[in-house]
Amino acid sequence: MTITLALGVQRMAKRNAIIRRLPAVEALGSVTVICTDKTGTLTRNEMTVQSIITADQVFDVSGTGYSPQGGFSREGREESVIEHQVVQQLVRVGLLCNDASLHKEVSGWHISGDPTEGALITLAMKAGLDALFEHESLPRTDLIPFEAEHRFMATLHHDHSGHAFIFVKGAVEPVLAMCSQQRGGDNDSALDLAQWHKRMGESGAAGQRVLGLAVRSVEVGKRELTFDDMREGFTFLGMVGITDPLREEAIAAVRECGAAGIRVKMITGDHAETARAIASKLCIGDGRVLSGSELDTMDEVALRQAVREVDVFARASPEHKLRLVAALQANGEIVAMTGDGVNDAPALKRADIGVAMGMKGTEVAKEAAELVLADDNFATIAHAVAEGRAVYDNLKKAIVFIMPTNGGEAGMVLVAILFGMTLPITPVQILWVNMVSAVTLGMALSFEKMESGVMRRPPRDSKEPILSRFMLWRIVFVSGLLTAGPFALFMWESTRGVSIEESRTVAVNALVMGEIFYLFNCRYLLAPVFSREGFFGNGVALSSIAALLMLQLFFTYQPLMQQMFDTVAIDLAAWGRIVGFGVLVLVAVEAEKYLIRKNFTK
Repeated sequence: MTITLALGVQRMAKRNAIIRRLPAVEALGSVTVICTDKTGTLTRNEMTVQSIITADQVFDVSGTGYSPQGGFSREGREESVIEHQVVQQLVRVGLLCNDASLHKEVSGWHISGDPTEGALITLAMKAGLDALFEHESLPRTDLIPFEAEHRFMATLHHDHSGHAFIFVKGAVEPVLAMCSQQRGGDNDSALDLAQWHKRMGESGAAGQRVLGLAVRSVEVGKRELTFDDMREGFTFLGMVGITDPLREEAIAAVRECGAAGIRVKMITGDHAETARAIASKLCIGDGRVLSGSELDTMDEVALRQAVREVDVFARASPEHKLRLVAALQANGEIVAMTGDGVNDAPALKRADIGVAMGMKGTEVAKEAAELVLADDNFATIAHAVAEGRAVYDNLKKAIVFIMPTNGGEAGMVLVAILFGMTLPITPVQILWVNMVSAVTLGMALSFEKMESGVMRRPPRDSKEPILSRFMLWRIVFVSGLLTAGPFALFMWESTRGVSIEESRTVAVNALVMGEIFYLFNCRYLLAPVFSREGFFGNGVALSSIAALLMLQLFFTYQPLMQQMFDTVAIDLAAWGRIVGFGVLVLVAVEAEKYLIRKNFTK
């Protein structure tokens, strides 16, 4: 079992899924719900500002990626923003309230830091601002870094003319809450909340993530920022609408999860309309969205009902993630939860499978998780789930192979003792069979490839015992075959008057041959094996069979082995009967599969 799990870990690692705890490989196969972040997981995390929204104007921004190539247009006409003071102020705030940097390499423009902040630097460069000049003109004195709890970042700046300013950017709602007025044209006016919420909804419906930006003048002697400074007195400059292209492979992976009976729930900090638009493109949910503020009003009973019906959650915090995991688990779901921040650790720890981001994730998140995505890609989770199902299949195949083969060995001895007959196989011969079959056939099933329909069946019940009624029946049935066949051949040889050593040699080889043919049956628990793929699809199995046959010939004909194990050479006719028994096992088990498929499966 350990080897099978370890091989699964190895295969997952090749597909960018790093397993940190071995049992998680098998647990992945029973996942019923995947709760995923949006940015960077379902999207490429390649942010581009596509619109600037001020109190009285809306500008479209051209260009893609982080290259500062592009321009501005209004109502379809290209327009320079150099003379628009509000736009210049807005992009300056985005440039200076920022910890990222943008640099050009041979392969193109690249960012160091947060992609959203990188998009704001690109926007400022498109607007004609020089980053170095702006930082020298308005040097930073202090900052409040972005945190999920308050959802904004603020920086304190002083110019060389004796003025001081606080710049802030973040989710629109908390930024608006700080503001008492808005800037438009040449004058400031009272804040029009209805207008901004309408604009947010329009941008969200277009699939844009919106950020609010604001400014406040403070006394020159101020050198430190506190949260008390952020309560009021700001002037709202406007919003930027940012897009992040979806990963094409994520769209396919969401569809694959749906076919596999796994619900995908998107949890994002974006506005509800943005979340709804993105979810629609991904085919997640039915258009209903719950916001973090709505989750806060729900008790546990209401939340359990909500998570049954809704698949998209907007403006969600790490605390909401933890509550959602608990509610899903209370409904009997097996939950995989993604996260990257320090505050996501409780939800990752609570989930049945915590999934941390390998590229943008914190070390705390990785330590709390069972699975780390080296590429931060949702499609990798789907691959890991498929591999987890395949590993569980291989575990079942190994068990349904090993137990009947041991049952056949024990059955031959038990029957002989019960009826007072000569043992058809000696203890040392049983030891030989166990030893050689364990290191050859027993390992082969761990290398089985994923079956084609593994992601077209529902998740297995995590409470289902690995030894189901079907498994127990198969073990008993095949144990009977592997007991009766070698015992019958032993009796046949004995009635022909050959020595007891030759009869036992035939019985041992018949037992091994039955195991070899039964190995092919075990490649598919119910599907038929009579195909080219069924017989030749596992190269390790074929190599193991070849090795075992060589060992058996050595066991049968090498003088030293004959002396050690009381074996003798047998003729071709005996080998014909031995192979015939192996074929009989193969056909009998395939017939049993057919009857089960016909009568007990849909």
